[in-house]
Amino acid sequence: MRMLCMRLLFGGMILGAAACSKYNPNHLASVSTSQFGSKIEGFDSSDQVAASNLVAYWSFDGTEKESISGIGPAANVNDSYVTKGVRGQGLELNNGYLYYTQQIPNLGTNLHSFTVIAWVQVLNNGSTPTSIWQLSRPGNLYGNINFLCETGQNPASDLNDFIVHPDYFDGGGTQDNLNANWAPDGAGTYYSPTIGPNIWTQIGVTFDSATVILQVWADGKRIGTTSYQQRGTALYKPTVPDEVIIGGWYNDIPGKTVTTDTWTVPMVGGVDEIRVYNAALGAADIKALYELGQAGK
Repeated sequence: MRMLCMRLLFGGMILGAAACSKYNPNHLASVSTSQFGSKIEGFDSSDQVAASNLVAYWSFDGTEKESISGIGPAANVNDSYVTKGVRGQGLELNNGYLYYTQQIPNLGTNLHSFTVIAWVQVLNNGSTPTSIWQLSRPGNLYGNINFLCETGQNPASDLNDFIVHPDYFDGGGTQDNLNANWAPDGAGTYYSPTIGPNIWTQIGVTFDSATVILQVWADGKRIGTTSYQQRGTALYKPTVPDEVIIGGWYNDIPGKTVTTDTWTVPMVGGVDEIRVYNAALGAADIKALYELGQAGK
């Protein structure tokens, strides 16, 4: 009923308490709209969204440390800060990466369901994929969680086809989903965010261990297929010790090469606001993180 009074007010009518009570049969306490004027989806900042489930966070606002554990990278290559990140500064990689060798406590075997959200400024390149964030397994090319974009599938001139293709380790192999441009869900179901050299794009992956559903997200909406989201009985089964590589692969790190593949090249582009949760966030929370990020909150 409060909403009806607000609409009448915005329509130019000034209503007194008596007039408003006509539409308030339950006599609910009045609430000032100023309490909600700056909120987005009910939140003041991204830090409030699923705060109790946040287990790792990289702000890149003047630091490369993972904020909750305080662990910094053991190696950083061709990295710099940009002033215009999503919130404050962001990280720029020019054929670069960050490598964290110390076990981040919250990213161990107690992680069953998960969400990884990141903001990127990445273009297609027509030749190689881009690894955004990897929860790595030492000695293996693919880690426990591999969050990558298939930037090699389309030319650099294509700003309307950006394939987000994460996967996770199930104890024997990997399970994946993506925004498939062949539209296995049917005509009109393929969606890609619009990318560009100065556009921060939100990308995400969620895995729910209860439903065994793996989903992919971009700019606040689901983009992964429903055809490939159900992974049967293939639960996420991480191994430890694990490490984190942002923007690269083991093959890029001196002394850590695990295969002779030549397509595993370091990242070119920007990354900001990497958040890892120990739950599969719902659509409302992911939308809120997108809108808050757009507002610099």
